[in-house]
Amino acid sequence: MDYQVSARKYRPASFTDVIGQPHVVQTLMNAISARRIAHAFLFSGMRGVGKTTMARILAKALNCEQGPTATPCQTCASCLEIAGGTSVDVIEIDAASNTGVDDVREIRENIKFTPFRGSYRIYIIDEVHMLSASAFNALLKTLEEPPPHAVFIFATTEIHKIPATILSRCQHYNFRRIPRLEIMRCLREVADRDGVTLEERSFAALAKASEGSMRDALSLLDQAVAFGGKAVRHSDLERLLGAVPHELVLTMMAAVTARDGAAALRVIADVLDQGHDLRAYCSDLVEHIRNLLVAAVVPAPERLPALMDLSDDEVHEIAADARGFTTEHLMELFRIFSHAEDALRLTTHPRFVLEVAAVRAGHLPLAGSPGTTPSAATSPAQSQATRPAAPKREASAARPTPSSATPPTGNPVAGAAGKPEPVDRGKLAGPQPVEAGSRPRSEPPQPEAPAIRLHWDQLLQRVVTSHPQVGLFLEMGIPLKVDGDELTIGYPETASMALDRMRKEDSLRLVAGICAEVIGQPVRLRVVELREDDPAGVSAFQARAAKERAGKQALLEHARAHPLVKQALEIFGGDVIEVRQVPPRKEVR
Repeated sequence: MDYQVSARKYRPASFTDVIGQPHVVQTLMNAISARRIAHAFLFSGMRGVGKTTMARILAKALNCEQGPTATPCQTCASCLEIAGGTSVDVIEIDAASNTGVDDVREIRENIKFTPFRGSYRIYIIDEVHMLSASAFNALLKTLEEPPPHAVFIFATTEIHKIPATILSRCQHYNFRRIPRLEIMRCLREVADRDGVTLEERSFAALAKASEGSMRDALSLLDQAVAFGGKAVRHSDLERLLGAVPHELVLTMMAAVTARDGAAALRVIADVLDQGHDLRAYCSDLVEHIRNLLVAAVVPAPERLPALMDLSDDEVHEIAADARGFTTEHLMELFRIFSHAEDALRLTTHPRFVLEVAAVRAGHLPLAGSPGTTPSAATSPAQSQATRPAAPKREASAARPTPSSATPPTGNPVAGAAGKPEPVDRGKLAGPQPVEAGSRPRSEPPQPEAPAIRLHWDQLLQRVVTSHPQVGLFLEMGIPLKVDGDELTIGYPETASMALDRMRKEDSLRLVAGICAEVIGQPVRLRVVELREDDPAGVSAFQARAAKERAGKQALLEHARAHPLVKQALEIFGGDVIEVRQVPPRKEVR
């Protein structure tokens, strides 16, 4: 068979090739160099972290013609036979299928024979915890006082099942999970050797799905290549892994930041419609909030990749998003969703549990940017409304050409000084259409582009209805001005997550296309970030949140003014904290 899986094709052949286990490598190399070689080794750890591989490398190091040496030559007959699994001096035994005392007695009979080619007769027993109690007892005397040419190497994934009498006779080495960054680096090298093209986030997804096992990561890479060919798309990889798309996590965070419970419920519905597990989705949410919290409290950006086990691009993205939260807000979000994750293990209604957690997270009173201390009643909308803003960085979309639109001719509309005139944002945000500036009467008429007449609320409604995830980000923006056929939308610094999403080419193209359909002519969309030192308007979600707060406050004052409530407060003391409006009951006839 010509094909060989990557886990076997790229198996480490020397100590220096082993990744993720520097403590084991250094100890074994030093022991071999100092000729302090034990007669029994026990390697324990999870699957796919290099236990059997390390045992074979140790066997080569002991039986190499130039050794024992910490750097086996890989070219002598002994090294080649051990690598090919044909050495008569290295006996590999699967304890799962050789569990009885008779199998151990056979080892005791054969161990007295001297090695045929190398210096040692080595027994590698994999999954040693599967041996029976009588087999362990039969091995005790031989394991304690073996012949000088015999070396035992045991490997197990369940160290707690090994008897203490066996443990005390071995040098125990605990193999750790391999860090994600090292798995990603190894996957890149394998992909380069095989000519496979993957996105950077695909390597991170494979490393995460492997859960610290290098063998699992390489097996998943082989599956991805079998599914998508030499050029693997990230969307195909997500379907193969059954992973929840990261965009759904980001959309939920945007809904929580915007205090939009309806949008949060729509995200959960999308997760279920796409067939994802709610517990896995909640786990991803918890991990993302944890990464935001780390980025918010660690002042040194260069330390973040090691703390998050993510690629540099993902770390920079999370660091930018973390600027829109306070530490207290993130800790409260972590508490809510981690409790929901625990509850999902026991409940028979996982959707309801996660929906309640999402709505509760959206009603947290504390939100804002680092460096501020908002009061308990401050909402994200209030924090953004009190931050003045002006353009600082921008992104623009290519002009779409819908079939119903006629390309404009001439120059953009300009004012008396030759510069575009800003349009009243109050008109943009209201139901009335607006025009983009006008030309002074003293100037002679010239051909000009049709001015945009835009209903901002109508545009938001269309985007939210057809593409709710993008519509949620668009609602967090503030329409600044219309210049000819160009619409400029600004985002405050506290809405950095929405800004980053709207600056993407697909989001810009989508909104510009819907805008062109609404007004009947091509539109260029420009997205900018706002500074703190200039005034700005109010976004749609800020206005909605302010209206909701005003309604709740009016209801609270009405309740406090009720005679029965006043009487109850006089008798029992206290104050009215919250009022909920209950719908009237239907009469049953």
